[in-house]
Amino acid sequence: MSATALPSTGAVSSAQLESFSYDDAVVRKFLWATFIWGLVGMLVGLIVALQLANPIFNTSLEWLSFGRLRPLHTNAVIFAFAGNAFFCGAYYSTQRLLKARMYSDFLSSFHFWGWQAIIVAAALTLPLGFTQAKEYAELEWPIDIAIAVVWVAFGVNFVGTMIKRRERHLYVALWFYIASIVTVAILHIFNNLSIPAGLFKSYSIYAGVQDAFMQWWYGHNAVAFFLTTPFLGLMYYFMPKAADGPVFSYKLSILHFWSLVFLYIWAGPHHLHYTALPEWASTVGMLFSVMLWAPSWGGMINGLLTLRGAWHKVAEDPILKFFVVAITAYGMSTFEGPLLSIKSVNALAHYTDWIIAHVHTGALGWNGFLTFGMVYWLLPRLFQTPVYSKRLMELHFWIASFGILLYVVAIYSAGVTQGLMWRAFDVTGRLAYPDFVETVVRLLPMYWLRVVGGSMYIVGMLLFGWNIFMTWRRRPATYVVPVITAPALEKKYIPEPEYGGAPAPVGLWGRFASATWHRKWERMPITFTVLTVIAVVVASLFEILPTFLIKSNVPTIASVKPYTPLELAGRDMYIAEGCFNCHSQMIRPFRHETERFGEYSKPGESVYEHPFLWGSRRIGPDLARIGGKYPHLWHVRHFEEPTSITARSIMPAYPHFLTKTINFEQIQSRVDAMAMLGVPYGDAVNSAPAMARAQAAEIAAEIERQGGPSGLSDKQIVAMVAYMQRLGMDLRTPASTVGMTQ
Repeated sequence: MSATALPSTGAVSSAQLESFSYDDAVVRKFLWATFIWGLVGMLVGLIVALQLANPIFNTSLEWLSFGRLRPLHTNAVIFAFAGNAFFCGAYYSTQRLLKARMYSDFLSSFHFWGWQAIIVAAALTLPLGFTQAKEYAELEWPIDIAIAVVWVAFGVNFVGTMIKRRERHLYVALWFYIASIVTVAILHIFNNLSIPAGLFKSYSIYAGVQDAFMQWWYGHNAVAFFLTTPFLGLMYYFMPKAADGPVFSYKLSILHFWSLVFLYIWAGPHHLHYTALPEWASTVGMLFSVMLWAPSWGGMINGLLTLRGAWHKVAEDPILKFFVVAITAYGMSTFEGPLLSIKSVNALAHYTDWIIAHVHTGALGWNGFLTFGMVYWLLPRLFQTPVYSKRLMELHFWIASFGILLYVVAIYSAGVTQGLMWRAFDVTGRLAYPDFVETVVRLLPMYWLRVVGGSMYIVGMLLFGWNIFMTWRRRPATYVVPVITAPALEKKYIPEPEYGGAPAPVGLWGRFASATWHRKWERMPITFTVLTVIAVVVASLFEILPTFLIKSNVPTIASVKPYTPLELAGRDMYIAEGCFNCHSQMIRPFRHETERFGEYSKPGESVYEHPFLWGSRRIGPDLARIGGKYPHLWHVRHFEEPTSITARSIMPAYPHFLTKTINFEQIQSRVDAMAMLGVPYGDAVNSAPAMARAQAAEIAAEIERQGGPSGLSDKQIVAMVAYMQRLGMDLRTPASTVGMTQ
């Protein structure tokens, strides 16, 4: 049985017919937003790719540094491009699948403009250094609240439409929309719980190991439920439409949906293999990640076999070409994800560009190409005129396809090269590449190839935009708004014969395999939604509760003390500059890491880290043991001009640290917020500014004694030096002496 073969709603009289029209105006708005923000996000990505390939592309403007632009790029591509694409397709398909206009035109409009306002807020705040330092959740607390409000409005609009629907059963695409809406809400709320310390500053309520767990519970599942399940819903609607045939298998759709929803939520800890996270948690994450192979490939097979008997159309129809490559990229990404979760593979790949290549295979191939195919299919229906140029569609497809290949081949090569060079030892048993910058320099040709591949993809994006624009120009002066008639649902459901006249299945398994139980759920949208929430919450709690309640997961270390007020200020500057995008603070228990960086990291070291800063990538060396390794003046010179210390460094310079002053009075509110989170600050809760000034004066005096510039006691550089010199010192020296003298 195909997933499109739904039963009728029962006989009705003509008096029960209702007339209505679909709201395609909001769909057109989301379509334009998808292209505009997609182009912006990809152009920012090109800038940061150039900055990595050659530091000459770093400017003196602090708000254009790599650390500030990189989260802008990821947020723009994920939440602006992919987010608007999901909303565009969901608003179009939901109305037609439910035979109902959206519940509220006001909520539709509020959702659109609210989401665009959030994107603008992100585009303004991230370059200015306002960030929570959480992967895919960098935006600060006022914007987080706005996201929750707009998302709830979207959810209410969607649920309201399901309630007033005129189609009894929920088609498979709607299942994935439901899962996406409820799960993203849960993830967003619990990951972003924080204590504000100012209008655009907050501290996560979680710390260290527990914050790392929550962040990757969110981070992995943000990919799952914002970039995967919504687009699977779009695939299940637009792929059959473009192929002019039903989805291959209804039962496979059921298996795909429920196993994916339940299994995906467990997988986040596989991002934290060999870190200070308890081993049981990362092992559970690995096991469930490996199990994801089955449902993920089941969904890919279901999508590709929808084209059974229609493969000849692929050669002629560029829309189907986009869909085929998108689903193939989904299959490759979801094969690679579980592969990377296996600990032996992760040991090589983690912190390298391999992960970047994996993410972009999914983003450029799966999300990008599915969006392109969907929009091309929508253009004549939304603008009520033929697509401007089929040849441009073909050209877009081939240029973007080759761009993806160049991009991912280059970055996969870079990732494997990094991993192998980091762990290489020479015949004497010493590190073959002890200087970290040697691995960076080796990658530069691959970074340039990525620039070429990314540029080709952007050229395809420009062709895409031109085709949209020219199609829009040919639209009629006034859109025709078709009036649809459909019967209202009977208040009391009168089912058709349960098995369509066929013999009833025998036994419990027979009845289960027949999927009639699921057909009953499909006509109960609220029940279906509740069951989805239960699947997500239960799977989450099985990992979250032990992580938080079993104290032995994070054994304490007596010598670990809170950061001093000045060190906390320096840490906040480190976060604002996005340094965590390039540097990790987590030394794994491998010989090549301990030889290069020092003793491996312990769970108890980060109990006062709000948020944790273990990092997810190493473009620069790990900093967990940097404290006391170099004199104060070394850090001053390094921040002022990195190449004066390391000639081949690609790190951007931060000369503004030596000229911008510290807001000492602001430090008190930040110490107070940390104290509210349980950090034992003692006298600092009453005298943080005075303590910070005293430590700043000592560091500035020491810098001057070492031959450095004078007059730095109120400059940001001394706070950064204080923080750098503190890292790793709790296990070596009393906290009260850290960073004061060298």
